[in-house]
Amino acid sequence: MSQKVEETLNRINTHKGVKGIIIVNSRGIAIRSTMSQNETIEYGSLITQFTSKAQATIKALHQEEDISFIRIRSKKHEIMIAPEKEFSLIVLQNPSNDETN
Repeated sequence: MSQKVEETLNRINTHKGVKGIIIVNSRGIAIRSTMSQNETIEYGSLITQFTSKAQATIKALHQEEDISFIRIRSKKHEIMIAPEKEFSLIVLQNPSNDETN
């Protein structure tokens, strides 16, 4: 992987609250991950399926549109997905760490 990609991953991974980063190919297979193997497989597969369904939904509603970013937030986790044709970048973080309380 290129040095620029590694630098970007390291920069993202040092942000407060980031639990992990996964890069998956279009089939949901991890290319790079900072998470455990089991978490990487689970998140990579499920998020790839979710992203495909979300993209199909958007295409059905607005054929000319593409998804550029997805953010899913719950009380315990926040998942950010940047889908591209060849791969997707997935970042998991603790949502309470990005707010000041």
